[in-house]
Amino acid sequence: MKRNLRLYLLLLGIGTLNVQAEEIGCVTTSWKLIGANHKVCIQAFDDPRVAGVSCHISQAKKGGISGALGLAEDPSQFSIACRQTGPIVIDDKLPEQEMAFSSDTSLFFKQTRVTRLFDVKRNTLVYIAISRKLIDGAPANSISTVPIRPWRK
Repeated sequence: MKRNLRLYLLLLGIGTLNVQAEEIGCVTTSWKLIGANHKVCIQAFDDPRVAGVSCHISQAKKGGISGALGLAEDPSQFSIACRQTGPIVIDDKLPEQEMAFSSDTSLFFKQTRVTRLFDVKRNTLVYIAISRKLIDGAPANSISTVPIRPWRK
């Protein structure tokens, strides 16, 4: 019962994932006379289960009055890049697939989720960012790979 509840909460994105992205900055893409400008913002996060891996996500943010009030639904336009930033350390047995990061992109249940997959054959971590709605999902996605290699400064 507890396992089913944990899986259900993880699928809904309400699990115990407490990864906070760091806002790196934004670039204006379209000026708006009233309200916030349309922009693309960059966020960074470190993989919570794999020390030595960091990811950057760029996401489009809607402006205008609804964007300024936080009511706009951001478009499903993003890109992800993950890199080895130090020695890769995996404490536990890493599952073949696990959510590494989640970010709300609208007031009404739209999220960008980053899932880590472990390609055992190639000894590579694969990060896939997917935009999804709780109701109907969305096919927008982007991937990045990080081969597990010894760290050299």
